[in-house]
Amino acid sequence: MTKLTIVAFDGTRHDLDVQDGSTVMENAVRNSIPGIEAECGGACACATCHVYVDEAWTEAVGAPEPMEEDMLDFAADVQPNSRLSCQIKMGPDFDGLVVRVPERQG
Repeated sequence: MTKLTIVAFDGTRHDLDVQDGSTVMENAVRNSIPGIEAECGGACACATCHVYVDEAWTEAVGAPEPMEEDMLDFAADVQPNSRLSCQIKMGPDFDGLVVRVPERQG
């Protein structure tokens, strides 16, 4: 299993063992992480699963694709390390990934 840490806005760390091929959003919803609303269910059709990728991971995770960039226009408090968690698929290359949940979603 791959390790994923999701840090809630209040600083609470959620250390998860996740299946490869699952998305950060799926794991957040499955584990009831506060602040991840995921209204579209992972279709990249909203911005309610917005997260900040930890700076140590931004290069490995990479930049958003154009469709995701369009959806991030609807997110609140977008930063250079902003991503939609529905678009980050977990796998061995992301073992130990850390993401942070913003104060509010778009």
